Amino acid sequence: MIEIRANSALNTIQDRGRPRAMTLGVARGGAMDMLALACGNMLLGNEPDAAGIEIAFFPFRLRFLDDRAFAVTGARGPVRLDGVDLPPDWAVIARAGQTLQCDAPTEGCRTYVTIAGGIDVPLVLGARATDLKGGFGGLEGRALQKGDRLPCGVPATPGVPPHGYGLAVRCPMPDADATRVRVLPAAEYDDFTAEARHAFFQTAWRLTPSANRTGYRLEGTPLAQQRPLNLFSHGIVPGTVQVPPAGQPIVQMADANTCGGYPKIATIIESDLRLLAQTRVQGSIRFVETTRADAIAALRAEARDQARRADAFAHLRRMLIPA
Repeated sequence: MIEIRANSALNTIQDRGRPRAMTLGVARGGAMDMLALACGNMLLGNEPDAAGIEIAFFPFRLRFLDDRAFAVTGARGPVRLDGVDLPPDWAVIARAGQTLQCDAPTEGCRTYVTIAGGIDVPLVLGARATDLKGGFGGLEGRALQKGDRLPCGVPATPGVPPHGYGLAVRCPMPDADATRVRVLPAAEYDDFTAEARHAFFQTAWRLTPSANRTGYRLEGTPLAQQRPLNLFSHGIVPGTVQVPPAGQPIVQMADANTCGGYPKIATIIESDLRLLAQTRVQGSIRFVETTRADAIAALRAEARDQARRADAFAHLRRMLIPA
């Protein structure tokens, strides 16, 4: 079990979300940076759908109430166990009574703490992810608070080596000058003017403070349509880029609604959406057109890399952890 000792608003328990429930009008949800969460679970030998803590607001501090392996992945920043600095993307064993502190990142903006055995809150619609809009999942459907005690599951593996280990190749973070994300043209792409389509790819879009788990509002060159569109609400997914009448795009994120009526100019490919999730407010974003084949290839390459990492760490655990 762990206890939250210091917390800022809207840090939540997340897992891989509820993609199968989207047909019921339920947001997919889950971690904004799925790769970072997956890497944490992989380091610990957890099941891929184990729940962890998504930290978007700092400082964050928790105390271990029993001996427990854990990992910290995602955004880079000061992470300390009882005051001792830990490397990025690292897993180690904490002893009962020790305190983990995560301070504001210097690179990226979302940190993930995963625990051996996962955070053991009830399954709701097949997942443990917190849905703040719906008020379900996670811990009582709400953000974490100071004093919360979170039960942990039974570890699936013996743990991690005594001195810990981490990723040799770290989870990619956005480029310092601008976050570049690949997109596919969406259904209403051709309904925008040629000038708007050109501007969409040439503009360095600014991420405004109106950014949360539901959507990111961007600011830049207004995008005009060839003629006003009156659309029925239609299905949307995380990564959909919609353009309201004012012409400033909105990117749907993990907690996106499952339908909406604004015209869609593009969709960010799944492999790159995590980079946008790690972009800080006021950061610069550029869209790069790609193809469906390249989007699928990127997703498959990511899956192959993860499988290789998982095999390598399973071998390390067998070699380094005393029987």
